[in-house]
Amino acid sequence: MNKKKILNDPIYGFIKIPDGLIFNIIEHPYFQRLRRIKQLGLTDYVYPGAMHTRFHHALGAMHLMEQALLNLRSKGIEITEAEYEGALAAILLHDIGHGPFSHALEESLLQGIHHEQMSSLIIQLFNDIFDGRLRLALKIFNRQYQRLFFSQLVASQLDVDRLDYLNRDSYFTGVSEGKIGFDRILKMLNVWENEIVVEEKAIYSIENFLSSRRLMYWQVYLHKTTVGTEKLLIQLIKRAKFLAQAGELKTMNDALRPFLQNNYSLADFKNDPKLLHVYLSLDDHDIWGSVKIWKYHDDPVLSELSRMLIERDLFRVLMKNTPHQWSARQELLEKVGRQFSIPPPDAKYFVVDGFMSNAAYEMNQSTINVMMKDGSIVDIASASDLPNIKAMSKIVRKYYLCWPKIVSL
Repeated sequence: MNKKKILNDPIYGFIKIPDGLIFNIIEHPYFQRLRRIKQLGLTDYVYPGAMHTRFHHALGAMHLMEQALLNLRSKGIEITEAEYEGALAAILLHDIGHGPFSHALEESLLQGIHHEQMSSLIIQLFNDIFDGRLRLALKIFNRQYQRLFFSQLVASQLDVDRLDYLNRDSYFTGVSEGKIGFDRILKMLNVWENEIVVEEKAIYSIENFLSSRRLMYWQVYLHKTTVGTEKLLIQLIKRAKFLAQAGELKTMNDALRPFLQNNYSLADFKNDPKLLHVYLSLDDHDIWGSVKIWKYHDDPVLSELSRMLIERDLFRVLMKNTPHQWSARQELLEKVGRQFSIPPPDAKYFVVDGFMSNAAYEMNQSTINVMMKDGSIVDIASASDLPNIKAMSKIVRKYYLCWPKIVSL
């Protein structure tokens, strides 16, 4: 049976599914689950078109990985069929560990467990399912393969993951500043001492890539309304967990129930394969179904937070370049308590503060190296005539304070 397929993608046109293993991974229910997890969480509350999913992104990143590998082969870089298949599988599954609403619930539903750690466990699970055929993919994903450039194509400051999500998120949000010349960047990639480098001719494409990433963070990923909406959902889930563990929350989705009633560690998932299978049944719909029920719960905090999310009665968000005064937070807590007739410990669910930061290029991490025409290797920030990149490496931090709009500060 010929299992080679062609899919139509709005960003790249036709995407080929290159072989039986990749096709079978995509067809598996655990991968199909990504259709039900939105790429940008609740960003559609700000940009209504942002309805694309982790499924779309995974396929797009796989397509770009294939283009990158074919380009490197054309430049004489030896890539075996096993490495080719392993790299495609690694990028295809790089986000498989995401839970509902992508990043939004990493700090509430599974505290202290990053989605990349979950992805590693799930790739191991796929390796078991497919009789050991993902061993190399797992090594590439975990940066344990000696030819490091494969891992760098999956995760680095210049990887196919970022190339896809910038273009894809730009397209679906309508924020044109995120559009990048991914095709030129891919064609200018090369390998030096088993690491990815970019040829000098692509310097300005890389500068545009970094600038686009910086703008997308402030305009989309860290948009103040997006931040406020995600904080509302996080507080809602924290309240649901509190009530569930106190025995005061009975109505919830069955797939969601164990994650509200327990605080799992990464070791729990490693030691209990059944728990990982339950996690792989969770998606955005489980959260929404429960929130619609919780809107009518007897607990005034859970009920009000659920209503606010469903009706888009979102937090007001105040952004500053300096930390908010503790007195302002205390004043809001008191006002919220009076407004909703709830005790001070419960008012904390309606007042959230913290900070977020954005650096387009982090010079203290693995750098983007440029192969100059004379054969020398130079960090992109040190390449001639590019002061903008050094400026973009500066970490910009903003402090937020969120609270219900019905309460004035």
